[in-house]
Amino acid sequence: MLPLPSAQQLRYLIALSELRHFGRAAAVCAVTQSTLSAGIMALERQLDAPLLDRTVGKKVVFTPLGHEIALKARQALAALEAVPQLAAAARTPLTGPLRLGVIPTIGPFLIPSTVRILHEHFPRLLLSLTEDTTEHLLEKLSLGQLDMLVLAMPCLCDGTETHPLWQDPFYVIMPTNHPFAALKSVPAERLSEYNMVMMEDGHCLREQTLAICRQSPSRSGSEGESEPTFTAMSLHSMAEMVELGLGIAIMPALAIENGILKNRAILARPLAGGATWRTIGLAWRPRSPRAADFTTLAGTLRTLAPHTA
Repeated sequence: MLPLPSAQQLRYLIALSELRHFGRAAAVCAVTQSTLSAGIMALERQLDAPLLDRTVGKKVVFTPLGHEIALKARQALAALEAVPQLAAAARTPLTGPLRLGVIPTIGPFLIPSTVRILHEHFPRLLLSLTEDTTEHLLEKLSLGQLDMLVLAMPCLCDGTETHPLWQDPFYVIMPTNHPFAALKSVPAERLSEYNMVMMEDGHCLREQTLAICRQSPSRSGSEGESEPTFTAMSLHSMAEMVELGLGIAIMPALAIENGILKNRAILARPLAGGATWRTIGLAWRPRSPRAADFTTLAGTLRTLAPHTA
């Protein structure tokens, strides 16, 4: 019988294939870089096949065979991890660890109510939380470091099973003396009339805002998207920039309903025209043995939707 790779070797290989950097892959696997590198080399000797192309210097480049084996390794590790998870889920549904990832434009406004309702309904669930950008959360989900994500859709969520919860409308926020203040709602095609404050790269709200702004003709009349004058690290920073008169911004209702504009000289007006909302939803790995649990959790979390959603 051919010797089988260990689960740890598969984790090293998957992390390296995802991150393409030995240092970051080692950090994800909670080992030193030398340990991960030695593990990959041991796997190559065991398989008697080169998985990495080491003729290209310091860059991490997989051979065609290495790329194919990494894909198989991901499937094999997921199947292996599913065995104890399936047994645990059958014994005691909705108990044990739940590693939940949340994006920053949702987390501060939904985490308190999420923690409270999960503790009330599922007291034996051991919840841990990670806040990060969509891209990083999806990466951690694929590597098995997280179990379920709370995301804003549409997003590039290929390779996951998604479950929509509710729609979160978009508003345009502006200083109290802004010309749009006289409008009951702001047409999306008029957004280009003023500078926009947007989230920095990596946040899905930025991409959703840019998609909406593409409906609006550029003031210069040139093609392509114009760069925002100011970018924010968080929705709280965005509100501060708007209050200072640096521009207007698109803000989700979830943040407004949770008081982000309280005591600020800012008005909010509904955004009109096109897809003027995002969808709050859950994502998990396809064919997860805990899919039934996650579906139950989705039903519970849906009760957190605002009555206006």
